[in-house]
Amino acid sequence: MVFDFLQPLSSSCVEYISKLPVQSLGRKITLHTESEFPNLDAISIAIIGVNDFRGLEKENSHGALDDFRKVLYSLYPGNWSVAIADLGTIEAGASLKDTYFLVQTICEDLLRKKIIPIIVGGSQDLSYPMYRSYDELDQMVNFISIDNKFDFSKENSNLANSFLTNIIVEEPNNLFNYSNIGFQTYFNSQEEIDLIDKLYFEAYRLGEVSNNITIAEPVFRDADIVSVDMTSVQSSFSGNFIDFNPNGFTGKEVCALARYAGISDKVSSFGVFNFNLTSVEFNLVAQVIWYFLEGFSFRSNEYPFGSKESYLKYTVLIDDDELVFYKSDKTSRWWIEISLFTNVNNKLKRNTLLPCSYEDYLASCEGDVPERWWKAQRRNIV
Repeated sequence: MVFDFLQPLSSSCVEYISKLPVQSLGRKITLHTESEFPNLDAISIAIIGVNDFRGLEKENSHGALDDFRKVLYSLYPGNWSVAIADLGTIEAGASLKDTYFLVQTICEDLLRKKIIPIIVGGSQDLSYPMYRSYDELDQMVNFISIDNKFDFSKENSNLANSFLTNIIVEEPNNLFNYSNIGFQTYFNSQEEIDLIDKLYFEAYRLGEVSNNITIAEPVFRDADIVSVDMTSVQSSFSGNFIDFNPNGFTGKEVCALARYAGISDKVSSFGVFNFNLTSVEFNLVAQVIWYFLEGFSFRSNEYPFGSKESYLKYTVLIDDDELVFYKSDKTSRWWIEISLFTNVNNKLKRNTLLPCSYEDYLASCEGDVPERWWKAQRRNIV
């Protein structure tokens, strides 16, 4: 059984959690201890630590993830009714491929059980086996990276900064859309930026998102996997003064993005990577995960899991195009209808509505075609 490779929480960590107040998060979740593995039958979210930083060419730190757990589980949950289990830690395998195999197979098993895996720790190339865990699930995948770089392979780049190339190039190719939230132009070559446009992917600059963070919400609503690179956070907020970044998201902004990911009815995998295993950074990473959990507790199970029959329908004519918008009667969120060529790939049948914003609808009324709609149509054609 693949879960046999998960290392339980240390006895000192379990003892620490047992002495926390009964209202704390740690006292309300199921733990993988040396004597017992959690029963997953009623679990909605599984937290898994990964102690493998070889993608960043850094040393692994045995036991540090249990120190992180002490910080996370000392927090108090909101008014949640979410069943959470901590399944323990994946220690570095004999090779990086061994670690990839464990992450992929464990995530795949959890996804089949309708359990959301939260992967914590390690380098961001672990997003690649998270993506590969969807191979046997017969669906196309929308992938979001909160990152200041695009992570294309380039000369002398390490694995953590080149995994996106593997996702795009290697078969089987299940990627329908890649979205980057928070890229910083001076960290990316013009050729990489041009490639994002050529592939009709989506990329939002740091300043663009910081000025109006709500523009990211529809993007998360359409995502399957969300991967957070903590080096995208400004060092004065993250506490990462080893890999210093003078600009980036604030702590409040990255937590808001994590909440968008959690509240999305479609997000089924979440990962937080590229943070140093030090007590200074643990606080923000713990709060990022806390906000994802809070967002999950407020999911509304709207489209594609609910019916759009009761939605308000709006039709806008632009030249020869008829754009059809839907507004939820439950949350007032917006979608736009897209026409997918299901004869090309039957996996795309479920993608009939694309999340959008009220501003997209207003822009359409002024004759401007929403960029997200246009790119989605082009991806489907090419």
